[in-house]
Amino acid sequence: MNCLSPSLLSADLTRLGEQVRYLDDAGAAYFHVDIMDGCFVPNISFGFPVVKAVRSLTEKVVDVHMMVDDPGRYINACAEAGADIITVHFEACRHLDAVLQQIKQVGAMASVAINPATPVSALSCILDQVDMVLVMTVNPGYGGQKLIPYTIEKIRELKRISDTSKNSFDIEVDGGVNTENAGLLLDAGANILVTGSALFKGDLEENTTQFLNILE
Repeated sequence: MNCLSPSLLSADLTRLGEQVRYLDDAGAAYFHVDIMDGCFVPNISFGFPVVKAVRSLTEKVVDVHMMVDDPGRYINACAEAGADIITVHFEACRHLDAVLQQIKQVGAMASVAINPATPVSALSCILDQVDMVLVMTVNPGYGGQKLIPYTIEKIRELKRISDTSKNSFDIEVDGGVNTENAGLLLDAGANILVTGSALFKGDLEENTTQFLNILE
C-alpha cells in the first residue's frame, strides 16, 4: 500500500496538534518526526517530548527518523515516547547489526536510512533484518531541498532486491518530494513518501488532496 508520511519538521508548530489531527482525518497513514542532534547533521530539531506529543494525537504510525550520532543510545527513549518505526542511519552506526536488534527488542519496526552518496550495496548484510529502508533523496539536515536525480536508481535497486528476497521491506523516500515527482518515485518502487515543504507550504488541504490522489 502506498502511504503519505507528512514531515512535521515543516509543520506550523504553533498549530501542530490541529495539523496532525487534520492530516490524520484526511488519510495520512504515517507521521514523520525528524530528530537531529547538530552533529550528524548541521541542524537541531525535535526531541522525544515531541514524539510523545504526536503519539498522543494519533493512532497512525509514528515514524521517527534519527539523524543523530550513535543512535543506539536513544532507542529505548524513542520507543518509550511512542515510536512505531525507528530509522537509524547506516552512516551513524558503528555497530548497525546490534542497533537493529536493539530496535526489535523494544518492539518497534527497524529501518535503516542511507544518504545520497551511500550505495545500496552497503546494506547487503542486513537487508534481511529490516522492515523498511529510507532512501534520502537530499543531503539530510534541512527541509526545502531539491531531489537529487541519481537517488531514484537506488529506489529501483532496492525494489528489485525486496521483490526477490525472502524478507520484503518497505521503501520510504525523504527529501524534495512534491506532487511533480511523487508519481516517478512510486513508479521506481517507493511506497512511503515523506513530504514536508511541498505539503505544509500554501494550502494544506489542497496539497494533501493532491498527494493522496497520486498515492491512490
